[in-house]
Amino acid sequence: MSETTKYTEAFIELQNIVTEIEQGEISVDELSQKVKRASLLIKICKTKLSTTEEDVHKILKELDTVVKEEE
Repeated sequence: MSETTKYTEAFIELQNIVTEIEQGEISVDELSQKVKRASLLIKICKTKLSTTEEDVHKILKELDTVVKEEE
């Protein structure tokens, strides 16, 4: 999974891993691999959320500046 992975795709895969673990569908041999994958997916989701939050704050700041200039 790369940086171009969409948040929704990563989140859905993460949900599937959690469900498999909760339902005991993963063998002990697969568990370590799934936990590592889940960790990567969490990192991807967290990064995308942080980036989006920063973008929204930047846009709101720009809008605030425009509004103040128009007053």
